[in-house]
Amino acid sequence: MRVRLDKPNQSARTIRFLASDDFPPFAFRDPAGRLTGFNVDLARAICEELDAVCTLRIKPFDELVPALASGEGDAIIAGLEPGFGSTEKAESPKAEDDTETSSHKSPLVYSAPYLKLPARFVVRKEDAVREAPVPETMEGKWISVAEGTQHEAFLKTFFPNSLITTYPDEEEARAALRRGEVDAHFGDGLGLSYWLQGTSSANCCVFAPGPWLEPGYFDHGMSIAIAREADGLREAIDYALQQVHTTGQFGELYLRYFPISFY
Repeated sequence: MRVRLDKPNQSARTIRFLASDDFPPFAFRDPAGRLTGFNVDLARAICEELDAVCTLRIKPFDELVPALASGEGDAIIAGLEPGFGSTEKAESPKAEDDTETSSHKSPLVYSAPYLKLPARFVVRKEDAVREAPVPETMEGKWISVAEGTQHEAFLKTFFPNSLITTYPDEEEARAALRRGEVDAHFGDGLGLSYWLQGTSSANCCVFAPGPWLEPGYFDHGMSIAIAREADGLREAIDYALQQVHTTGQFGELYLRYFPISFY
């Protein structure tokens, strides 16, 4: 059950977001050179909920974490997963930050995930089904998957009676389905949503019903990285994210930038 968060007593008057501008459709330049994208609009919505002034500074992706650590911004909105850039175990958004249990603390904490990244099955259009594929219905079926991924590990654990065939990368695994060499492909829902609407799929395929968010495999998602010393900012951002969902703004942004839903 989701816990309803209370509005923080004191919210930041200004939030200095850091982002990159080469990550479409999350953050990119339109033909007129204007910065746009899902993350850009989400940052604006967060600041509106908190009655805060929102600034967005663009940096190359590999400079974002150092820039945050050096005080050039308050938070990074760039599709990061908790623990990015750190060898430490990722912290839960509800972890107690102030306890000195370790002398080596990450300079970053993370918001609640704002976008989960489910796994999905894709099938050829002529094989489309109404029900989500499950181990029983996929028994004896050929499934392509990229080698060495969580998707491969998941299939080998939960679909032992399927005929799993691995490929060196996602491109080859998807192409096997396009050519009709397998019955289904299993992979990252976000990447597959781009593939389905792109030219390389040749309009061959569709999502089979049902996202997979199995704990331990696909339960992570994109979060906002926040400077540890930014007192109360994580709580404020978590509250704003919940409000953006509750009011329907998040759904509007999602459909604007992801016309083929990966959920």
